[in-house]
This record gives sequence, C-alpha cells and structure tokens, in this order.
Amino acid sequence: MKWSEQAWLAAEPTYRKILEQPFIQGLMDGSLDREKFTFYIQQDALYLAEYGKVLTSIASKLKKPEHIEAFIHFAGDSMAVEKALHETFVSQIARTDKPEMSPSCLLYTSFLQKQSAIAPVEVMAAAVLPCFWIYKEVGDYILTNQTKGENRYQSWIDTYGGDAFEQSVKLAISICDELAGKCTEEQRQAMTEAYVMCSRMEWLFWDSAWRLEEWAV
Repeated sequence: MKWSEQAWLAAEPTYRKILEQPFIQGLMDGSLDREKFTFYIQQDALYLAEYGKVLTSIASKLKKPEHIEAFIHFAGDSMAVEKALHETFVSQIARTDKPEMSPSCLLYTSFLQKQSAIAPVEVMAAAVLPCFWIYKEVGDYILTNQTKGENRYQSWIDTYGGDAFEQSVKLAISICDELAGKCTEEQRQAMTEAYVMCSRMEWLFWDSAWRLEEWAV
C-alpha cells in the first residue's frame, strides 16, 4: 500500500467530520452566513501568506529538480489563483482594519512553521498535503451533492472542485509517495502523524470560522 493510501485511511475519520460541519453544509447549499464566510476568507488570506513560505522552504530542501520545480509552482501559481479568488470576495467586503490571526489560524501556521524549522523534508511535505488533498475532496463532495441553482459561493466551490487544482493535488501526492518510498518505517510514521495532525487543523480552521472565533483576552 502506498504511503498516501495509508495516510488517507488514518485521517479519514477527520475528513468525515469535516463533511458534517455546518460551515461546509452551508457552503454546499449557499445558506452560509456571509459574516462567517468573510471571517473564513480573511483568516485564509493570513494562513496562505505563511503557507506559501513553507512551500518555498520545502522546495529549497528537495533534491530532485522536478520536485523543486513543483513546489515552487505550488508556492507561486496556486497562491496566485487563491489570491484572485480572495480578491473576488474581499472586494465585496467593507474595508476594515487588517484582521488579527484567530487562535486556530495561529496554531495551524505555527505548527507548519515548526515543521519547516526542524522536520525533515518528507515530514514537511506530508504536513502541507492536507491543504491540497482535503480541499480537493471537499470541493468534489460539494460539487457532487450541492443543491442545484444559484449559489453565491460557487466560485469558491469551482476553484477547489475543478480539474486544474486536481492536477496539483495529484502531483503533491505523488511526490510524497516518492519521498516515503525512500524512508524507514519510522520516518513514514512521522509523515503520517504530520498529515493526520494537519488534517485536524483543517477541521479546526473551518470550525473556527463557523464560531467566529475570538481571543478570550
């Protein structure tokens, strides 16, 4: 069994919980409160700024030219796509002061930064994979099950459920599998643990948007 198949099975209970989230259900039928979606978009922009740095760090530590090129592409091209998507929605939001990172966003980005600082490159690659893979699966799930008709969040849905994003996801998975193929069982387990943890972070990120999470003090 490929490492990616083992990792998906390990994190599948978390993925199922993500699909049950009221935030995801609201995206699917278009009923999600605009304030909650705005919170999510603003926090995601803060997250992506840090995520791009981690992708670039991974590229600097990889050895195969095609792997390096892929992660540079991930850090550049995919970020540009998401930036355009954010601007589509943010342009509809009344201008306010720059939002502060929520506790969940800070936790997630801090975990990724820690991997970038101390983890071997295969673990780093496994840690960033849920942001690719789970988003693609959620996008496909919504496209398949959404209520037909106008949905004000359709451009978000189409981005993550589209063919272009699918190609990036497949490439990221294949690179992780190739890296895992050269690892010991202990190293593969470390990859899986990082993947599972970041899958939980994905659940937490959407949950925090649903709750409009704030700092208690």
